[in-house]
Amino acid sequence: MADPHQLFDDTSSAQSRGYGAQRAPGGLGYPTASASPQAAFLGDPVSNMAMAYGSSLAAQGKELVDKNIDRFIPVTKLKYYFAVDTMYVGKKLGLLFFPYLHQDWEVQYQQDTPVAPRFDVNAPDLYIPAMAFITYVLVAGLALGTQDSPSPHPVLDDTEPILPRPLLTSCPAPTHPLHPGSSRKVLAERFSPDLLGLQASSALAWLTLEVLAILLSLYLVTVNTDLTTIDLVAFLGYKYVGMIGGVLMGLLFGKIGYYLVLGWCCVSIFVFMIRTLRLKILAEAAAEGIPVRGARNQLRMYLTMAVAAAQPLLMYWLTFHLVR
Repeated sequence: MADPHQLFDDTSSAQSRGYGAQRAPGGLGYPTASASPQAAFLGDPVSNMAMAYGSSLAAQGKELVDKNIDRFIPVTKLKYYFAVDTMYVGKKLGLLFFPYLHQDWEVQYQQDTPVAPRFDVNAPDLYIPAMAFITYVLVAGLALGTQDSPSPHPVLDDTEPILPRPLLTSCPAPTHPLHPGSSRKVLAERFSPDLLGLQASSALAWLTLEVLAILLSLYLVTVNTDLTTIDLVAFLGYKYVGMIGGVLMGLLFGKIGYYLVLGWCCVSIFVFMIRTLRLKILAEAAAEGIPVRGARNQLRMYLTMAVAAAQPLLMYWLTFHLVR
């Protein structure tokens, strides 16, 4: 019931009830935020724009890195050279040691693309050269560790006791372990961890020089061949298999075993390289019908012979100091 002395009606309670009823869905007097992306972008445009810009920069950077890596390091091509299996590795090792028994040296193709190495024993791979290189470095460290040589800081043999010298006697002074006439043994091993890095860097440097020399020779002779740089690294890396065999036989049977096995491996790698590279380097001449006695063809034959003959020389140069 209204007050007779009140000039105006009190509507504050009705307005408050209406205001509360209108703001109730939002809770605490605030409206509910919309879940749509447009509303979210309008709510915080700066952060959303920064996130979109960062995502675009990351995508562009990834694309740029992938493009440059494929330019200098063809990752997709490297996968082909490591597509091997156990059967392929066994057949390839047999081919490297006994190339005289192999007849078909042609690389198989499927739609102008060479098949994976695990399907063709004649295809080059990088698995065997890489494993052979690592094994060669380890075997070289083992061979150096079994060798004894004089050292400026000798390690004396403890089998002979050291007796105290009397103060006032006329006994001659003891001879130095390195001097002639001394009965003391001098034991010093040649192995040190630094030698592993030295062996690896030396072998890698020779391999790099080989590849560069062959590429320069192919350019000077103007040979148009499908022989790539990775193919050269694969073919030149097969010689480490024979080097490992020679050093191991040298450790077990001395120099006689070393020279016998290394000699066999040198002849085998020579025959292997001749029969493999002649199909790569002389392929253009055979396709164009160039006569065998031609000047350009003769240069290609000499280049093939030189590459094959360099393998035994390097095999001996990198292993002769490992066997005593």
